[in-house]
Amino acid sequence: MYAQAQPQPMPVQTKIAIIGAGFGGLAMAIRLLQSNMHDFVILEKAVDAGGTWRENQYPGAACDVQSHMYSLSFAPKSDWSKRYAEAPEIFKYIQDLMTDYDLEKYCQFNCEVLAAQYNEQSCDWKLSLNNEQTLIAQFVVFASGPLHVPHIPHVKGIEKFQGKVFHSSQWDHQYDLTGKNVASIGTGGSAIQYIPEIAAQVKQLYVLQRTAAWVIPRDERRYFNIEKKLFKKLDWFRKLHRARLYWSNESRVVPIVQPAVMKYTQKLAEAFIKFQVKDKNLVQKLTPDYIMGCKRILVSNKYYPAFNRGNVELVTEAIQELTESSIITKDGKAREIDCLIYGTGFITDPRIYLKSFRCTGEHRQELKDTWKDGAESYYGISTKGFPNLFQLLGPNTVLAHNSVIFMIESQVNYILQMIELVKNTQSHAIVIKDQAQDQFNQRVQKWMDGTVWQSGCVSWYQQDGGKNFALWPTYTWKYWLQTKKLNPADFRLLNKTAGSRAA
Repeated sequence: MYAQAQPQPMPVQTKIAIIGAGFGGLAMAIRLLQSNMHDFVILEKAVDAGGTWRENQYPGAACDVQSHMYSLSFAPKSDWSKRYAEAPEIFKYIQDLMTDYDLEKYCQFNCEVLAAQYNEQSCDWKLSLNNEQTLIAQFVVFASGPLHVPHIPHVKGIEKFQGKVFHSSQWDHQYDLTGKNVASIGTGGSAIQYIPEIAAQVKQLYVLQRTAAWVIPRDERRYFNIEKKLFKKLDWFRKLHRARLYWSNESRVVPIVQPAVMKYTQKLAEAFIKFQVKDKNLVQKLTPDYIMGCKRILVSNKYYPAFNRGNVELVTEAIQELTESSIITKDGKAREIDCLIYGTGFITDPRIYLKSFRCTGEHRQELKDTWKDGAESYYGISTKGFPNLFQLLGPNTVLAHNSVIFMIESQVNYILQMIELVKNTQSHAIVIKDQAQDQFNQRVQKWMDGTVWQSGCVSWYQQDGGKNFALWPTYTWKYWLQTKKLNPADFRLLNKTAGSRAA
């Protein structure tokens, strides 16, 4: 961990308030500094920076995007240890960013934003904080990420269970799993990473699977020292490597937008399961019944082999209830357990994860009400009716094939253009026009047609009714081109009214 400076006093007013000190918030802060803008504050609800990589410290936590693509192009790291970095190394990179750019002096830790209210007269935002203070900011950047509120489903009888219970993002490292009977609920991105790690430690592991996931091989190769030296000494060599990774990832869009092609890719994934799992009955249970890519594709070399162990049981029967010391499935079978782990991911519906956060824009409209029929914005950045409010990785900008860091960088540069336009026109606020946002979202949903995501399965990408509100449905270079230069005609520029508070 970097050496934290003494806590800075909370300012009463700032030009830019950044909510969240994860990758997005730090990227925004660094680009502000590189643009010679210093009047900003980073508001972080936790005790440290890091976002998802601070929270997810479970055994085996790692990224499923290549290391050199999962780092900022304007703050590169040349000495990544392996092709796909593990959580401690990514967290260390984030901590190094804090130190290298002296960002701690801009941070307010243990500072959660409880409500945000736009003032139409003064064209700024009033942020209500958990320490009973308020902050006035001209611009607000949501950098809290789409996956930060743990999803903990209610299991009947959970209040009676006498054993240990925790979510993967709240892993209790003080609890020794050695010799314990453990039940793990879920087979998503986190579960497939920690299950192989704890399997050798526990006495018995029950993996409760509702829906099988497609899991493909992971490149575990380490970088040679000579490669790391070349990356550091020859920047063009590092950039060439990054570019190769980028275009390799972009090629994955082809089977996504053309499901007929994905069927051939799926055959390879099916062969991977058969190669790694010995029991034919298990192979059948672990093979999804939906087209590959419809749900998130996961990456692991260790997950399937874990089921060859004698102390690992795949349970596909639904959970009926918990007792004081066991978990009972719908078939009536009781399994004695000492510990229950939720590998159930995060709440993704913005209407839900905003439930404890009031965000009020023009004409007193609430953001969660605006999104009640589906979260929509303009390129995931600006939402109609909410001037000077920007978002990173907002609706329809999460990826299933490449690095979200690429998207974050495009969005940060777009936000800088919006702030610059306000300054150059001597305005005080900017917001996307209703028509521009509506037309954009119509195009996005049209691009979704025919993709594997709309092939019939239910995933976290979708809200009730099947609308995909999460993913960018085509190539990321198209997103980069479309956000490279702001079109002022797409926005309304606003000014303060007479008698409003000073900036």
